[in-house]
Amino acid sequence: MSGIELKSSDEIERMGRAAKIVAEVLEALRSQVKPGVTTEELDRFAEAFILERGGTPAFKGYRVRDQVYRHTLCTSVNDAVVHGIPSRLVLKEGDIIGLDIGVVVDGYYGDAAVTVPVGDISEELRRLLRITEESLHKGIEQAVVGNRVSDISHAVQTHAEAARFSVVTEFVGHGIGRRLHEEPQIPNYGEPGKGPRLKAGMTLAIEPMVNLGRPETRHLEDGWTAVTQDGSFSAHFEHTIVVTENGPRILTTL
Repeated sequence: MSGIELKSSDEIERMGRAAKIVAEVLEALRSQVKPGVTTEELDRFAEAFILERGGTPAFKGYRVRDQVYRHTLCTSVNDAVVHGIPSRLVLKEGDIIGLDIGVVVDGYYGDAAVTVPVGDISEELRRLLRITEESLHKGIEQAVVGNRVSDISHAVQTHAEAARFSVVTEFVGHGIGRRLHEEPQIPNYGEPGKGPRLKAGMTLAIEPMVNLGRPETRHLEDGWTAVTQDGSFSAHFEHTIVVTENGPRILTTL
C-alpha cells in the first residue's frame, strides 16, 4: 500500500463535490455534441459551466515535463484514443467523440470521460461504445475490499476482448484525490490477483480505452493526442469511484 492514500469520509465528501460537477458537465455536453460544432466550442462551453458552479478545470495548466495543457476538456475524435486537443475541427455525422474532463473543488479532484455519437453512427460504432462502457462497469464491480488492483484490470480486458475488440495498454487508470494522478496505476489488462490489495477509502479513476482494431497507439506532433496506429476508431469511458466496505460507489454520476 506504499504511496496509496486512504481517504477519510470528509475527504470523500469533498471529492464528491468535484465529481458532481464532472458528471453535470458531461451530461450537459452530450446535448452540445452535434454535426457542425467545433471541439473548441465544446471546450469553451465546458469551462464556463465548471466556473459557474464554483469548480476549477483540472486539466488546464496540467504539466507533463515541459508541456502544458491549455484547455479544460480533452476531445478525442474517431481514431483519437485520449488527450485530443480542442481545435477548429468540425464534428460531422457519423463521428464519435471522447469527452474527458477533470474538476477541482476545495483542493480535491474528480475525473470522468464518456464517448458519444455525433448524429447517427454505424451499428459497429454503437457496439464499440456499449462494450467499452460495459467494460468500465465490469471493472468497477471488482473494486471491492480484499480484491487486488489487477482484478479490475482483468475484468475490463476480458469483457472487451470477448467482443473481439482490443484494449489499449499504453494508458492506465489511476488513484485520485488531492492530486489528479495518484497511486496506484490501474491498467486495463492483466492477470487477476496481482498488485495492491483494495481497501476501504481508496479512490480510483477507472478508465478503459478500447479500439475497433489493434491496440497500438502513437502520438501526434502536438505532443498530447494519442491515436490508434492502424487508424481504427477508439472509445473511452471513465468514472471516479471510492472503495467502501459495502462495495464500490461511483462519485461521477448524477
